[in-house]
Amino acid sequence: MSSGSRLDAYVERYAARTRGMTASEIRALFAVASRPEVVSLAGGMPNISGLALDAVADTIHDLVLERGTVAMQYGSGQGDPTLREQICEVMRLEGIAAHPDDVVVTVGSQQALDLVTRIFCDPGDVVLAEAPSYVGALGTFRAFQAEVVHVAMDSDGLVPDNLRAALAAVRAAGRRAKFLYTIPNHHNPAGVTLSRDRREEILAIAAEADLLVLEDNPYGLLGFDEAPLPALRALREDGVIYLGSFSKTFAPGFRVGWVLAPHAVREKLVLAQESATLCPPAFSQMAISAYLAGHDWQGQIKDFREMYRQRRDAMLAALADLMPEGTGWTRPSGGFYVWLELPEGLDAKAMLPRAVTNRVAYVPGTAFYADGLGSRFMRLSYCYPTPERIREGVRRLAQVLETELELHATFGETSGLGPAHEEQPGLTAPGPETS
Repeated sequence: MSSGSRLDAYVERYAARTRGMTASEIRALFAVASRPEVVSLAGGMPNISGLALDAVADTIHDLVLERGTVAMQYGSGQGDPTLREQICEVMRLEGIAAHPDDVVVTVGSQQALDLVTRIFCDPGDVVLAEAPSYVGALGTFRAFQAEVVHVAMDSDGLVPDNLRAALAAVRAAGRRAKFLYTIPNHHNPAGVTLSRDRREEILAIAAEADLLVLEDNPYGLLGFDEAPLPALRALREDGVIYLGSFSKTFAPGFRVGWVLAPHAVREKLVLAQESATLCPPAFSQMAISAYLAGHDWQGQIKDFREMYRQRRDAMLAALADLMPEGTGWTRPSGGFYVWLELPEGLDAKAMLPRAVTNRVAYVPGTAFYADGLGSRFMRLSYCYPTPERIREGVRRLAQVLETELELHATFGETSGLGPAHEEQPGLTAPGPETS
């Protein structure tokens, strides 16, 4: 085939690592899910309508007038010193005692994932990650040609025995895992939280195996029912790299996250940051710093928690009232997501076109597995729609499931292409009939 007939004329010039760069299933849904007639239970967009936008506007107005020449200039590759001090105050709410010198500000926690993976992973290296796992992390690991080995969870989070088994399997293959990637609080997509006892056990296993732990914690302050559990980094300083973000507790548009890392790792992160972006945006950092200094940010987080709690309750009530028998789901104690298991024989990815036709969107579970599994699961997000829209979306989704079950009973398969069912490792949660 001549190069002139290729859809991408540059394909032969790309680096080998670009083969792992593919659009996520979530991004592919955005165009459809953003239509006003579609109830989107797909995207995890924070509901910033709860912010006091007039106060934010005043803060930015004053910042430009009083410090605009600094805020709109290049900054430090490690990040604004004042903001790094404030980040340490934020982390203290989850029991972390940290020094600002060990904090590196990033362009959202997604860049933090990129930088950590860049400095630790060579092509072919093994990364351990929960099953299911955050789609953005899987995309980053894929882009750096790391091999993901999944570790299954249950309703209490990562299962210690499964972590031991995964480590043993990697060792038996003559390889070593570079790190364990985990979201211990209000997991994306599973909606579960790692129990206190398991936190200690997971850290003990990691210490014994000399395994680095990469703790991703954007939802830790968004719990509904109790004070935040101590972060893994609060329980063990050595061997834990902590990722944080203001996207969920303030606003994602500023794109400000951070890494808390051991001193030697911090130096590498700063070098990688300078190579990638020269410096994180000074304006965004100083805007958030001014907001933290001048406003009741903890009160704002409390307001967010109550808003998301109401939406969580609306989704759980709708699922209990409307879902067909054989459907199960997790019951999150915080965060944005419910992980739903379909009745036997249904395929979330295959039935997505029918759901979109019925004006409801979700993310198929296959997006959250590196190995293509997860077809019997889906992620439902309750953070953005109103409680009324959530119930309507669940009603439409329940209609789709009923239709698919009828088709499966009649023809033995769901609509669409691909197998109707495959066994999945990972999380399974009971529905209301067995809980």
